[in-house]
Amino acid sequence: MLTFTDAQLQAWIAPLLWPFLRALALFTSLPVIGQRIVPVRVRIALAFFIAVASQATLPAMPAVALDSPAALLLAAQQVMIGLALGFAVRLVFAAAEMAGEVVGLQMGLNYASFFDPATASQTNAAGRLFGAMVALLFIVVDGHLAVIAALVRSFDAFPVSTDTLGWLRTLQPHAWGAEVFQLGLWIALPLVGMLLFVNIVLGVISRVAPQINVFAVGFPLTLSVGLVGMLVTLPMMQSPFTMALERMLAQFR
Repeated sequence: MLTFTDAQLQAWIAPLLWPFLRALALFTSLPVIGQRIVPVRVRIALAFFIAVASQATLPAMPAVALDSPAALLLAAQQVMIGLALGFAVRLVFAAAEMAGEVVGLQMGLNYASFFDPATASQTNAAGRLFGAMVALLFIVVDGHLAVIAALVRSFDAFPVSTDTLGWLRTLQPHAWGAEVFQLGLWIALPLVGMLLFVNIVLGVISRVAPQINVFAVGFPLTLSVGLVGMLVTLPMMQSPFTMALERMLAQFR
């Protein structure tokens, strides 16, 4: 008859439970995979698959009774670290979407706003376009594989321990907000400069030739220049997006 003790059962479950919780929390907050269109069962299956496949490279897990208060602290730590990793990737997406919002505002597309179900907010057409391009770029440059690699390496940088909030001292997520504005302005700066030059030219024309209706000419001109500028600058988004993603993921390695 097959028999096993509680210690053996905990030794079998613990190496899978903590990576599973961290991976599941990551897939809950990760862009693209964490959206509502991805079924919950798919996320659970992916988290379990990663927890099993990464066993060969993970460090030894602490032996903690699963019905003890220490196990609850360990579970909370894994969930918070997984959510922080997904939130770090989400900030890079938010920076690109903010760049699209700024560009759309300069183009005069602030009236053409849509409801974004992912963020439950209003966004203009340019912001939606930048968000879709970044989502496609995330898959094309194997960003999902880089995130999974950072998840596995995070167990070396932030091992499973009862120090639930110790990882906050190293990551300092409160300083990540500057990344959104830095990367967003970096992406939007060429288009903003181009549209600012167009507005300056229109201002000079309105002073030199007041009989020209600048309001009737300005909107189609700025819209055309903005669309051409987006066509030229969108292929260059890969470099800042990849650099920002690598910089955020490097904190978990």
